[in-house]
Order: sequence, then structure tokens, then C-alpha cells
Amino acid sequence: MTKRQKLFRPVCLLAVLALAISAFTFQPQHITVWLAGDSTMADKQVKEFPETGWGMPFKAFFDSTVTVRNIARNGRSTKSFLKEGSWKIITDGMKAGDYVLIQFGHNDEVPTKKNATTPTEFHDNLLRFITEARAKQAIPVLITPVARRNFDKDGKVEGTHEAYSTIIRKLAVEAKCPLIDLDSESKGLLQQFGVENSKFLYNYIEAGDNPNYPQGRHDNTHFSEMGARRMAQIVLNDIKKLNLDLKDRIVKGSFPDNVPAQVR
Repeated sequence: MTKRQKLFRPVCLLAVLALAISAFTFQPQHITVWLAGDSTMADKQVKEFPETGWGMPFKAFFDSTVTVRNIARNGRSTKSFLKEGSWKIITDGMKAGDYVLIQFGHNDEVPTKKNATTPTEFHDNLLRFITEARAKQAIPVLITPVARRNFDKDGKVEGTHEAYSTIIRKLAVEAKCPLIDLDSESKGLLQQFGVENSKFLYNYIEAGDNPNYPQGRHDNTHFSEMGARRMAQIVLNDIKKLNLDLKDRIVKGSFPDNVPAQVR
């Protein structure tokens, strides 16, 4: 072995070692994405299918460094989510670097429901979620409530969440919290699909078509599998637009960006 070869060999070994250390050092930390919300986000039992919460397909779009825990539950408001201890499940399990996606409003805004909240209560409960998540060094993301399928006589989508979505938008600015305006974006999606085709996004079933709903079901709030996937894709696209670090953990090519609604 020449003198030059003797010198070259340890240099190569050092280079290989440096690459190995670098690969180990930059291995992404495993994180959990927590979902806090109501029935439009929640996992469903088999007896409820084909009703699908958008949190169900959402889980499938991330790489192996992410675990999605869906704590959303049917019928929950910010008040009942706190009272029953569902939020505590999240704060007890949350760690630095985790994300928590927070979508409420459907049940908070209906004054006849026992778990309804006043606008002030709604604001304060959401602010509590943000504050307690940040205390655990997690990243909260506010989401406005997803639109109901509600068209006027001229075929224009009518909003049903204006007051409570406005509270969320203002709080996002106040608390400097990332915001996904799912209310506005899902209304846009519904408008693209139109009055009749938008039924395919929701749990809209005719009598005799599904054994879980023998009498049929015309549900303009909860989603079909396709509708849930489309709502999840809106959220995922906005994670990218917001340039959250979480975007780098979305599986590449898992869905197309900026494709017209009718062909996705």
C-alpha cells in the first residue's frame, strides 16, 4: 500500500462515518397530530357507514413519522369536549412538536342544544385550547366549521356558520394561530359541485340503498367517504399553504394539488 493510499483510506472512513452520523442526526422526530372536534371530523362505527368523518381519510396521507389520533366525537361542542375530559386526553398525551387541529362550531352555535356556548364562551374555550397546547410546546391550528349542504332557490350556497366562523377567524389573528378556513373553502367546493352533484359529498342515501339506513337518509351535514376525503384534502392543502413543518410529512404524490373539484 502506497503512502497516498494509506492517507486516503482513513479519509474515506471518516466521510462514511460523517454521513452515517448525519443521517441519524436528521431523522425526523415522531410526532402526533391530534384532532379535536365534532361529528364532521370524528371516526365512525360500522353501523354508521357510509357516514365518514374527514378525520378518517386524513390519517392516510402522512408518512411513518406521524401518528394521527382522532379524539373528535359526535355531538361535541367546546363546552362538552372540555367537560367530558376529551380535551384532557389530548393535553395528557401531547408532547413538544405535536400538532392539534381544532374544529368546533356546529354544536356550539345552536342555542337549543344543551352543550351550546355563547360567543364569549366559544372564544374563551378556543383560547384555552390554544394556550394549553402551546404550554406543552405543541402547535395548535384553528379550523372553521365545515359547511352544511344548504343552497338557496338560485343554487347559491348559503352559509350557516357565519357568526361562529367569524369568532374563529378573529381569534386566529388575536392569538397569532394558524387558521384553516374550512367553512369558506368547503362552501366553494359545494358551489363547484352544484345542487345535485353535491349530494355525493354527503351521507345522502335513498331508501333501500344501504342496510344501515333502510328508510334512506338525506343528511346535509355529515359526509360520504368521498366527501370526507375531499374535506381532508382541503385541510392538507392548507397545511402546505400555511407552510407548517407538518407539510414535509405528507406523503408525496398522495393527491393532486389544484385540480378542479369535479375531477378529483
